[in-house]
Parts: sequence; C-alpha cells; structure tokens
Amino acid sequence: MKRSYRGVILLSIVLLLNIIFTQYTINHYYYENYKLVILFAALNVILFPVALFIYKKEVKNR
Repeated sequence: MKRSYRGVILLSIVLLLNIIFTQYTINHYYYENYKLVILFAALNVILFPVALFIYKKEVKNR
C-alpha cells in the first residue's frame, strides 16, 4: 500500500502546534497572565478536533 505523506506532515504540524501552545500556556500561567492562559488553552483544545478530522480523512483515503 502506498503511504500518504501529506497526512503525516499535517498531523506532525498539529502536534508541534499542540506542544507550542502547551508551553505558552504553562509559561503565561507562571507569570500570572491569565487571559493568555485561557487563549492558548482554548487553542490547544481546538487542535484536537482538527487532528481527528485530518486522521479520519487520511484513513478514508487509503
């Protein structure tokens, strides 16, 4: 079977963004900047359905 690199690359980008947003959330929480904590935590939660959508689309295209 031929493997699609587009899905792997997109999921890797989502994972990288997830790690970045988590780091920003932790750093801003440490400095008590709670508005940005909520923003980055919300962005982190939004990335989960995006990753599921990409994964399901790639599984369907096999």
